[in-house]
Amino acid sequence: MAVYTHLGAEDLARLIAEYDVGELVSAKGIAEGVSNSNWLVETTGGAASSGTRFILTLYERRIDYADLPYFLGLLDHLAAKACPVPRTMHDREGASYRMVEGKAAALIEFLPGVSPTRPTPQQAHAVGEVLARLHLAAQDFPQTRANAMDFAATATILDACGGERLATIDPALPAMLGHARAAAALDLSALPQSQTHTDLFPDNVLMLGDRVTGLIDFYFACTGPMVLDLAVTHAAWCFDSDNAYRPDCGAALIRGYQNVRRLDEAERALFPDVAKGACLRFVASRAEDWLDTPDDALVTRKDPMQFAKRWQFYDDSGAGLLVG
Repeated sequence: MAVYTHLGAEDLARLIAEYDVGELVSAKGIAEGVSNSNWLVETTGGAASSGTRFILTLYERRIDYADLPYFLGLLDHLAAKACPVPRTMHDREGASYRMVEGKAAALIEFLPGVSPTRPTPQQAHAVGEVLARLHLAAQDFPQTRANAMDFAATATILDACGGERLATIDPALPAMLGHARAAAALDLSALPQSQTHTDLFPDNVLMLGDRVTGLIDFYFACTGPMVLDLAVTHAAWCFDSDNAYRPDCGAALIRGYQNVRRLDEAERALFPDVAKGACLRFVASRAEDWLDTPDDALVTRKDPMQFAKRWQFYDDSGAGLLVG
């Protein structure tokens, strides 16, 4: 399970009592994720929420606590505009997060749905539409946040890993260093901007059939180019388990997005290079996790070569992916 910090039943009960959500009934560690400790919490219910199930997150890694008002405020902003995102539960004093054992903790509304393991074109189309709606709804959000995992950061992470250590994961991995440096030289500042999720993998989307019921895990959200968010989602949704491109899902995702928001010419022209940079970000973060995660941590490492292979697809075939 992705639980780095273990909280006892009494600790969890005291924490939940700080919210008007009723008394703690149960709490179960959640296996997904590699950066934070997460629990599925059930309560008896209270005046602050019509629900009795919540996600409790204890922030462990890659989170600057100064960013939490942005992350949690963005959820509330989008939820108020009818985007399918979970609300933040505020405690009895109105705070969106609390400190527990020196770490920040937030209680988030639980949303129904299941994350698809092999998305259908119809599901990809629905996600494209919802992503575009999110971008439009977030344009008047008053806060901003720089992308801490931009292309320059990707190059820095891979440089810090070093070619020799990267080669212990896969002999082909050190070649990504040069590509990451090239991506870092791209200037995306003139592209249309909004608040972006930037980590919209299938496991961060909840669906009932072909309907999106929840976008979750906004802890890489930032202000940046909307086309980068689309490229991340494309790279995450449109390949099979062997990293072969699925053109039906790719076309459906782009169509869904452009049904709501049309890409401009600059976004279309840069899409292949942006998609390659998006792939390299996950090469870098997964390589870093692979090398630095303690052996006794209850976390499943993810293979960085998965996105190195997807980088190769965009390098070979990226032009012409944007249809419609």
